[in-house]
Amino acid sequence: MNATTHAQEQVSAAFPVEQQLNAYNARDIDGFMQWWSDDCEYYEFPSRLLARGAAEIRERHVKRFEESNLFGRLIHRAVVGNLVVDQECVTRTFPKGPGEIDVLAIYEVSGGKIAKAWFKMGTPRLHGE
Repeated sequence: MNATTHAQEQVSAAFPVEQQLNAYNARDIDGFMQWWSDDCEYYEFPSRLLARGAAEIRERHVKRFEESNLFGRLIHRAVVGNLVVDQECVTRTFPKGPGEIDVLAIYEVSGGKIAKAWFKMGTPRLHGE
């Protein structure tokens, strides 16, 4: 594989991940869902299945997208083949109030869509604590 092919592979894997993050931050459920495959799988790292299929992922996010402060700030992105790893700091409203949480998100991209995703969550930090 030459350097150009490698760079194109990285861009193509990162593109749906970037687009779904943009839609997440806009709280645009339809824009968000267009980047997930119909039979995608969504895990709490390492292997706890939280949602299977686009309908279940949509259901998980509809309520979250009602949070007016919801925002995922990308800190770092690494791409190797069809895997994209994002380090983010997510601002949202937790049951005990607004705050932020560190998230490591691992996306497996296939056919231009997210086929699987794993999320490792840090400990929420409430604002004002």
